[in-house]
Amino acid sequence: MLHSLRRSARTAAALAALALAPVAAVAEPACRDDTVWLRGDWGEARFRVEVADTPEARAQGLMFVEEMPRSEGMLFVYERPQRVSFWMKNTLIPLDMIFADRAGVVRRVHAEAVPGDTTPIPGGDGIFVVLEINGGLAERFGIAPGTELRHPSLGAQAAWPC
Repeated sequence: MLHSLRRSARTAAALAALALAPVAAVAEPACRDDTVWLRGDWGEARFRVEVADTPEARAQGLMFVEEMPRSEGMLFVYERPQRVSFWMKNTLIPLDMIFADRAGVVRRVHAEAVPGDTTPIPGGDGIFVVLEINGGLAERFGIAPGTELRHPSLGAQAAWPC
């Protein structure tokens, strides 16, 4: 009984502390240029990314990369939403390509792109960012159309803004 009263007192104190805590204490994940957050009904995931936001950087992409840590990727950012297509020429590792619109909402996922394949991989119309991660991770995490991305490049109009 004494144990229950102590537990009840601790619970009441913890709830009171939460009620008095500033709203910022329940903060969203920090927005950083080198980090992409994803969320869906499956939970959240975070990847450290290199941003490819120039034509030259987007053209180079992950070509000739021999291995990539599981928690890393590349984020391709375009000047405006558009029709995009990728291929795997000179890419040495299998990749999942996650195509998202201006709001950061995933519209398409292409899983396990085959290294070296020159077959075009269309992302669709209205694509603003593409996240490339190691092949198989999108399925493992549950990343699918409707998943939301969080990154500073998406701005205030994002579905999950910074």
